[in-house]
Amino acid sequence: MKNKADVIIIGGGLIGLTQALALASQGITSHVIDRADQASMLEAGFDGRTFAISSSSYKLFESMGLGDALADKGCPIEKIWVSDGLKPGSLDFAPAEDDGFLGQMFESRFLRGVLYKAAKGHTAIQLHMPANIIEKSRDAGAVTVTLEGGKVLTADLMIVAEGRKSETREEAGIHIAHWQYDHHAIVGAIYHEQPHNNIAYEIFYPTGPFAVLPMLDDAQGRHRSALVWSVESKDAAGYLKLSQRGYAAELEKGMGGLLGKVELSAPLSSYKLGFHHAASITAERMVLIGDSAHGIHPIAGQGLNLGLRDVAALTEVLVDGMRLGLGFGDAQLLDRYSRWRSIDTLLIAVSTDGLNRLFSIPGKTASAVRRFGMAMVQRTAPAKAFFMAEARGESGALPKMLQGIPV
Repeated sequence: MKNKADVIIIGGGLIGLTQALALASQGITSHVIDRADQASMLEAGFDGRTFAISSSSYKLFESMGLGDALADKGCPIEKIWVSDGLKPGSLDFAPAEDDGFLGQMFESRFLRGVLYKAAKGHTAIQLHMPANIIEKSRDAGAVTVTLEGGKVLTADLMIVAEGRKSETREEAGIHIAHWQYDHHAIVGAIYHEQPHNNIAYEIFYPTGPFAVLPMLDDAQGRHRSALVWSVESKDAAGYLKLSQRGYAAELEKGMGGLLGKVELSAPLSSYKLGFHHAASITAERMVLIGDSAHGIHPIAGQGLNLGLRDVAALTEVLVDGMRLGLGFGDAQLLDRYSRWRSIDTLLIAVSTDGLNRLFSIPGKTASAVRRFGMAMVQRTAPAKAFFMAEARGESGALPKMLQGIPV
């Protein structure tokens, strides 16, 4: 591929690589630039990080030709069990037997490896990893990126997938609404005595949600689950300093013995929880996707899926424009993408933030009100169907690739 492509994607993580592959499946060429060496990130063993891929997001991967590579490598989520601090009155979401599962859990390193291998082998994609950008420019005619070493790349559109701290977004003068929660998420994985039966557990405590997410058994047949535990920031460092036995004891207490005895199966890590939402997700010949555009609380596990919805929507918009003879940086196309995604992302962001705040209210009265509401949802079929559609990523104006329909 020459130094001219249809689009330049800044950021070669999960969202950036998926965007490149989605566009390539439609004949659209791209340069993908990242300062990190993605290949080196695949060498280590399982690092404890996992992703919940909704059933609609999985259809996106299938439409890109990754179905065979992903088949049987993820653990199906067949039921979600929700509890307010393990008190009576739990809520569960389970689709009908012939209605498929809600999503799948994939190990981060595996998913990155599949995407990287596919992108590296695609003739429509040129990877520049690791590579440092020394200059970017956008004007009415094109976008240009100059790499360290002097290589100059040009395209019709710049797609920004740099993540939460996007430099390109800041350089464009796009402001974000943001705040930090007084919580850290502790992420890891555990072995446990009892099988999880493909159930995702979401236990809400005033200090934050405690999620135990099913994973495939390991090669020795040991039962495994991923863990995302929200704790107050002042306590995070203390938890990470606990011995493995001490931490396992805290986990068993938090889980109420749901899965029996547990032990750590991967290193723990933590990160500060926050919220941000870009005031605009487009500029002249530039568009934001994924965490560059929005970052939400992980309470519902929808962060990555929200970014994949961006990918599918932008791909559909650009393909429609191509068929009409419009350039990829045409303002009409960017405006359509902005209108399509802005409302959807804002609604999900606000709802996850509100849900987190609702369950963070301490006290018996607040708990009783929450459990009453959960009981009402449990008995109301349309309400449960709505929440299951949200979990599957099947609500709202869904792009074709998320429906398994050709673009």
